[in-house]
Amino acid sequence: MILHANNHVLDKGRKGLMNCMEFWDSTYPDMEYLGIHDSAEDSEEIYFFEKGSLRISVLNFTYGTNGIPVPEDMPWAVDIMNDAKKDRIEGLLKSARESSDFVIVCPHWGTEYKLSPDSFQRKWDDIFFENGADLVIGTHPHVIEPLEWRTDEETGRRMLTIYSLGNFVNWTSGRGEGTGNRVVGGLACVTIGWNENATKAVIRNYDIVATVCQLEKGFGGVRVIPLHSYSGTLAEKNLIREADPSFSNEFCISLCDSIWGNAWR
Repeated sequence: MILHANNHVLDKGRKGLMNCMEFWDSTYPDMEYLGIHDSAEDSEEIYFFEKGSLRISVLNFTYGTNGIPVPEDMPWAVDIMNDAKKDRIEGLLKSARESSDFVIVCPHWGTEYKLSPDSFQRKWDDIFFENGADLVIGTHPHVIEPLEWRTDEETGRRMLTIYSLGNFVNWTSGRGEGTGNRVVGGLACVTIGWNENATKAVIRNYDIVATVCQLEKGFGGVRVIPLHSYSGTLAEKNLIREADPSFSNEFCISLCDSIWGNAWR
């Protein structure tokens, strides 16, 4: 599946949005894309997939579209999370909860380059939790952010939130202290299965594979390398050092330790 609800989805206007959906429909018809819609009916459908006996729903929302308005005749085109859309989003979450065994929410949210969740993320994390989400995996800040477990004291239901996985592949234009944070990212690895009594779907195991985006000159000079395979020699060649001289292999390890603790590998 492809997640398309993000702040750049309307950068090329209505035409760009329609071209995007037409591309997936015509070229890769088996690929599901979430967060954007070509009809009001489609915007109300809950996407789910089945794996064995599990039925898993996935929803995708964005905090906004860089101030570019959604086309007036297509108010349902992008799944935006704001106060005006709160009731709708709560309704979608409840429908997903009722029609599936496990609910995943993928929000595009947060403050760019901030290593911790902001008040907007906290607010919407509450909404996701209160309306039945089991797993939240966030993007947008361009740096990694913590993960957090929440538990419903009455039912025992738990929700895992990974606030931001950071950048996967990028070449930032920033400079100065902290710029090196932008080439560190992660892949969320989450195992979902039935609990011991086979009465509800739960997260059986999870961790994050830390990654580094290696930047070097020339064609093919941008590579994504697992941090466990990274080295000081590679770090010395990484052109991010021109923007942030403090970058090193130890820098990457220290960052992941401070944000993800023992949850990464």
